[in-house]
Amino acid sequence: MKQLLSLARLIDAFNEGIGKAAAWLVLVAVLVSTLNALARYTLNIGSNAFLELQWYLYAAVFLLGAAWTLRRNEHIRIDVVVGRFSPRVHAWIDILGGVFFLVPLCTLILWAGIPFAVDAIQSGEVSSNAGGLILWPARLLIPVAFCLLLAQGCSEIIKRFAFLAGLIEASEFEKTGHHGPVPDQEPAATAS
Repeated sequence: MKQLLSLARLIDAFNEGIGKAAAWLVLVAVLVSTLNALARYTLNIGSNAFLELQWYLYAAVFLLGAAWTLRRNEHIRIDVVVGRFSPRVHAWIDILGGVFFLVPLCTLILWAGIPFAVDAIQSGEVSSNAGGLILWPARLLIPVAFCLLLAQGCSEIIKRFAFLAGLIEASEFEKTGHHGPVPDQEPAATAS
């Protein structure tokens, strides 16, 4: 189990790095969007390539950020219901959800997405829009992202089993928010 935990931590670190890098693509997309709008409205120059680049960048942010979001336990879930259960029950819910939903879904999308991307690369598929971009980078994002998500799902399952075996604390996979782990209870009031 210790080797699996080491693998899980390696996957976590890798997906965290990819996610943080992908987050910077939002800034790039905003800059491309701004330059495109300025060129269109001040110089009367429009470009389908800029428009397509924007959706490539947004697709990259969402697809490549999915595994990082799972790592941080930030995906939308029914916290109102799950929050009422003990951490052990919560771990079992995550394990069952991962094994029966996340892993099969990622596998299915990879099964369909890899040939989709390979076909786009081999054919040199280009956008049908005038001045459009090549499409294979966007098509390739799908299997890459779901491979990262599958790996992160396996990491989360490993961590939940390690928690149930008493090898790690629940804090290794609890929702962290932007300022560190969410406290279990309200801090004590201070006297004024």
